[in-house]
Amino acid sequence: MKLTIIGAAGVRTPLIVKECYKKAESLGLTELALFDIDGNRLEQIEKVTLSILGCSQATMKRYITTDPRQALEDANYVITTFRVGGMEARVVDERVPLSQGVLGQETTGAGGFAMGIRSIPVLLEYIKLMEQYCPNAWLINFANPSGMLAEAAILAGSWQRTVGICDAPTEVQRVVSSFLQVPEEEVYVDYFGLNHLGWTQAIRVHGKDILPDLIEGFENLPMKDLLPFSVELIKSLQMIPNEYLYYYYSSKTAVQNILKSERTRGEELVAANNELFADISAATNDPESIKAIYTKYLEVRRNHYMQAETGKAAINALEPISLELQGGYADVALRLIRSLETGENRIHIVNTMNKGAIAGLPDNCVVEVPCVVGKDMIQPCNIGKIPLHCLGLLARVKAYEEMTIQAAIEGSEQKAIEALVIHPLVSDEKIARTIVSRFQSEFGNAFLSGVK
Repeated sequence: MKLTIIGAAGVRTPLIVKECYKKAESLGLTELALFDIDGNRLEQIEKVTLSILGCSQATMKRYITTDPRQALEDANYVITTFRVGGMEARVVDERVPLSQGVLGQETTGAGGFAMGIRSIPVLLEYIKLMEQYCPNAWLINFANPSGMLAEAAILAGSWQRTVGICDAPTEVQRVVSSFLQVPEEEVYVDYFGLNHLGWTQAIRVHGKDILPDLIEGFENLPMKDLLPFSVELIKSLQMIPNEYLYYYYSSKTAVQNILKSERTRGEELVAANNELFADISAATNDPESIKAIYTKYLEVRRNHYMQAETGKAAINALEPISLELQGGYADVALRLIRSLETGENRIHIVNTMNKGAIAGLPDNCVVEVPCVVGKDMIQPCNIGKIPLHCLGLLARVKAYEEMTIQAAIEGSEQKAIEALVIHPLVSDEKIARTIVSRFQSEFGNAFLSGVK
């Protein structure tokens, strides 16, 4: 089996590769192709990868390449994790909306809109190559905004073997498993929504829903520190919201906090990434030195997560950083591949076509729900009716996503504006027009270029 990663110069690639080596034999993984358009950064990431692999050199062919054709040829699975424009583009995605007093964030609001507009044409170009070089491959998309790109791949790219993944819903399962000291496979998370816009409405252990009891004593649980919500809000909802719902439940507060901060999250990561790659370039080939540089970077990255937005200390720093994978999207992706490959029929929370799973949303739109995954098969579980306030927000954001996809494909300025007018975090035509105009000025032909 051949696995290809598109966007392999990303900082999490070394952890993915290490996990691939650990699971190569059980997956039947014989070839791993790491592709990126930035050859220099790809080589620097390879230095880090070699430093943490140690003796994990399984009998698997592995190579880095800047040739997408070589990477995709005969691939069985393709993971997309590219970032069009790099982290520098994320800074623009954040700052342009903030200049108009609305949220700029890489997946949520006008920031996610800009990333989607730039990313959809690129994803569809890769799909054209897949048609030639790996026509039967599964496309596993992690590139943000993950759900929107998965929908574009399926509906606009006609790539039916597409699934979007995110590690956030699975993280709930991991945290509860650790807290209760029970195996993860014994914890079932009943989750529904869109990517970065969902709720956990039940957590079942041995068939019993333990969520009501957890919520009742939530103020005494360490997991409360993992979320940017008040205990009162969680008790009122009687559900656990995805952390990205902070941007909806505290939208004005989030913008105010970011504007008061010295740097946006994107600006923090640009500085951290530049320091990382400078340190790697200057380092000797001593594996321990490179591992120390990389571990320090991961600590810095995590310890500032959502700090600017919430105005609080890091919400996700309960455990020390380990180069042994604990959760994360690599773990999610490889578990998914195992089910698709072996047909073990396990439950995975992924982004896939609704097919009636969430009542009230179109059947032919992508949602994020638990699915039974077997041999070349993904079947969403029935969620049924959901609370009206959840359905209303999901419907509006889904309408925005669909309009954004159309704008990206057609290169339509008017549909881009309409998408932002629809979005609940913008909801103003004048602001929408200004933001679209500013993005066009900043990105030029890379924005609203359309699909040829």
